[in-house]
Amino acid sequence: MFGKGLIKGLQITWKEFWAPKLTVQYPEEQHTVPERFHGRFVLDVDKCIACGLCANACPNKVINMQKQKVGKKQYMTDYVMKIQYCLFCGLCVEACNKDALHFSKDFNMDQYFYSDIPLVLVKREAPAEPLEEEKPAAKAGDKEKPKPKPKAKAEKPAEPAAQSEVAAGKASDKEGQ
Repeated sequence: MFGKGLIKGLQITWKEFWAPKLTVQYPEEQHTVPERFHGRFVLDVDKCIACGLCANACPNKVINMQKQKVGKKQYMTDYVMKIQYCLFCGLCVEACNKDALHFSKDFNMDQYFYSDIPLVLVKREAPAEPLEEEKPAAKAGDKEKPKPKPKAKAEKPAEPAAQSEVAAGKASDKEGQ
């Protein structure tokens, strides 16, 4: 029949008309965000060791990081994300072995100007000198005694034939016992 599809459509419409509404007046009200929501990125600079694993894990190469080595330690000087190309896949967050990079629940990342789109998480200078831990000063009355040198053991020199067998890999079965 020709009216069967029309009746099914009207049944669905009539049922939805009486169902509770899910519309939220956005600026005044907001939906609750799920626990695993992928929102704005947050970087904990104190935990970050500037290893670059997050930048290498990103499929779109969104993360641009600059680091500077001072002494034996690396300091991150710039950490910028070109957020307009980000997939929000979370591979960078998973790759971070120190849990320094994670998502927040903030989803309102709109920008009016195109130049404001890149997300600058770190913009700082590296320290001029490395921070060294001071060693405790020795007391004035204490004099450091030199450590005695270990005595060399007198061993018999190995026979030349035995040395050539070891070098050739034909050593005796008693080796290692």
